[in-house]
Amino acid sequence: MQVTRPPKLTPDHIARVHRAIVDAGPAPGVEQQTDADYADWVARILRDHPALGRPIQLFAYGSLIWKPELEHRAERPAVARGWHRAFCLRTHRFRGTPDRPGLMMALDRGGQCRGVIYELPPEDPATQLDRLFRREFTVKPINSMPRWLTVQTPDGPLQALGFVMNRASPYYARRLPPEEVARTLARACGHWGTGAEYLLNTVTQLDARGIRDAGLWRLQALVAEEIDRMAAP
Repeated sequence: MQVTRPPKLTPDHIARVHRAIVDAGPAPGVEQQTDADYADWVARILRDHPALGRPIQLFAYGSLIWKPELEHRAERPAVARGWHRAFCLRTHRFRGTPDRPGLMMALDRGGQCRGVIYELPPEDPATQLDRLFRREFTVKPINSMPRWLTVQTPDGPLQALGFVMNRASPYYARRLPPEEVARTLARACGHWGTGAEYLLNTVTQLDARGIRDAGLWRLQALVAEEIDRMAAP
């Protein structure tokens, strides 16, 4: 029997770096997505749905796993080839602030990503997508772009909706050394919580599903070490 090792990053680490942050709202000059923009994205995704009339399959690889906020009827493992998880989205809000920006995950090009597929209810897909899109992206140009991905499942390939990094976004952080990512996550906090908590939740939920992302496991150890170093006299 395989024994799961607990993450080195712990809730105690999270408690040490958490701070109460008041949401200052969008930064001056940052253009927000409008109701019309969201309606346009919903229409585009539904128009391009490769299995029109069938339930939408949603590929989750990070926070959607531990905080889906959408009703779903089924969950199964899946692999998206040609994409990988990366802390490549710089954020000045949510899990960071303008004076101490944070990093959040996105799907970036290259490699592969193991995650899960959620099957959404067939009723009123437009309302479901509107709610999902308002959660996943807020500013213009868009950061996390919705698109149909081909993913591999135990039952064969299928088309699933995923969110991929827009490399043209000014918030695209590109490929950062793990040590730099760890320093950022150990210190960043916004009104949604800390970067360290975001990482711990993801690693914990992936591990519970038998998904071991080697990069994230190394990163959580680096973040724990960084928090311990910060607390040292």
